[in-house]
Amino acid sequence: MKKVLSLVAVAGMFTFTACGPSAAEKEAAAAAAAQIVTDSLAAVEAAAAAQAAADSTAAAAVAAEATRVADSTAAAAAAAAPAKGKKK
Repeated sequence: MKKVLSLVAVAGMFTFTACGPSAAEKEAAAAAAAQIVTDSLAAVEAAAAAQAAADSTAAAAVAAEATRVADSTAAAAAAAAPAKGKKK
């Protein structure tokens, strides 16, 4: 009976060993994981580039608004100032 149980135990160990992933399956899983990392890094870089473009556009809009305000303030000041040299 001990021999039969030993034989069954050895067969069970071989069964568990045989059910594991093969070297090719492990390599494919590693390649898939590497591809996922590469894709996620590319997505992060694309998002950063889009954010940088949006930030530069916003900065240009703020600068244009500041210029417009300064120009209109200068024009209003020039229109409100009395003309020099013409006294009646």
